Amino acid sequence: MTPASRPDRRLDEQAVLLAAGLADLAVSAVGSAAGTLRRLLRRSDGADLVREAEEDLMARGRLVLDRYTAAPPAHLEVLAQHVLTRRAVVGDDV
Repeated sequence: MTPASRPDRRLDEQAVLLAAGLADLAVSAVGSAAGTLRRLLRRSDGADLVREAEEDLMARGRLVLDRYTAAPPAHLEVLAQHVLTRRAVVGDDV
């Protein structure tokens, strides 16, 4: 049985270990993000990266707005277009 799964481990000890693990994870993530930011700031094409990121975010924004604000086509209008297309293909003048 591993030490972490011992049933006699007290709840306060488990809480301390959990908090320590979360703190270590947070410090690691912040350190990694800081290193990435440092590498990005050293690049000579930083302005290009910012411009591309801005364009990407604007494109994403457009997609989101189009997805949630565009009204779906009217059902009867779609059916009418299908009928007109079918009549044009078949040559029916009804």
